[in-house]
Amino acid sequence: MLREAAGQAVPSEPVWCEAQWWLGEITLNSGDMTTALGHFTAICDAIADRGPSRALALGLGGRSDALAYLGRVTEALDQARQSLAMAGELGYPDAQSLALGDLAQATSYAGDPDGAVDFARQAGQIPGVRGWIRRVSDYLLTAVLIAAGDTAAAEPVCAAALARARDAGDQWNLAALLPHMADLHLRAGRAGDAARHLRESLQAVLETGAGGGWLVNILETCGYLCAATGRPAQAVTLLAAMEAQYRSSHWEFPETHRWVHRLREVLRDAGQVLGPDAARAAGERGAAMSPAAAAEYALMLTEEPGPQQAPAAPGLGLLSARERELVTLVARGRTDAQIAAELFISVRTVGSHLDRIRDKTGCRRRADLTRLALSTGLI
Repeated sequence: MLREAAGQAVPSEPVWCEAQWWLGEITLNSGDMTTALGHFTAICDAIADRGPSRALALGLGGRSDALAYLGRVTEALDQARQSLAMAGELGYPDAQSLALGDLAQATSYAGDPDGAVDFARQAGQIPGVRGWIRRVSDYLLTAVLIAAGDTAAAEPVCAAALARARDAGDQWNLAALLPHMADLHLRAGRAGDAARHLRESLQAVLETGAGGGWLVNILETCGYLCAATGRPAQAVTLLAAMEAQYRSSHWEFPETHRWVHRLREVLRDAGQVLGPDAARAAGERGAAMSPAAAAEYALMLTEEPGPQQAPAAPGLGLLSARERELVTLVARGRTDAQIAAELFISVRTVGSHLDRIRDKTGCRRRADLTRLALSTGLI
């Protein structure tokens, strides 16, 4: 709908700029950083010669956000500073708050956690900011406090932010905050509470179809939960699935970043327990998972905080080799049309196969078939 709106508007006009900005925000949050950067850059290129404007301030801020995720931190800092200066000149509090948030993020990636916290606190103190932008500041402050290692300060900030997001029905910030609260519980040794918050965030992702950064954060924290509760193979699988999501989004983090250090430490410890062959197999399993399969796998692993056996799969033994192949392809995120092309059969034949599979297994939804494939080792 936004692409249609942008296509019908005159390039560089306010409606066109607004459509481009929201396209950038949506693609950014879905994990497509390169496309997001293109939308924000289109705004800046179209109106940069017209002088300061609200649209340009937002476009510069959006560019900063995307550039930071792409590892271009110096450019991200420059764009955020320009956005902040322009927003201040225009008296535009929403863009000021967002630009300070962009500065916080880029500063964190640049290896200055204390500076990032300072910018994030400033972002939450700008008067006259709209509610959803204020809640974005809450989320960002939580994230940079955790990155700075100040979990004691982060937990009450995150709890208050979750309460405000729930009151407002703000699903975006709920999905963003819940993995952070789960991580804080886990760091404090409360594995059960961590699992509960992860389940809630996973259910939101599966119900809404959201992904990108939300799913990456969930998979990361769920991997750490598995490592802390004696499931090293599952930890390696989840963290490999998470890294695959990062690579597909072209996100970049310096090796010195605290996040990268923690990830490598957990993977090293799990590998020592598993041995090289088992660790490699677990990693390959995660790297091959589709986002939907990875989310279902994480949901299975958060049903109980400790080790558990996979439930018996109804009717799996009744499936033919071709039917098992179809279940595997569904679990890998293929559509009926893609399955038909891959197996050189018609879409109608795929549908007939799936109907028989559902009758044999009782798995009515694609998510149920994905869970069947995960629980039986088909993927």
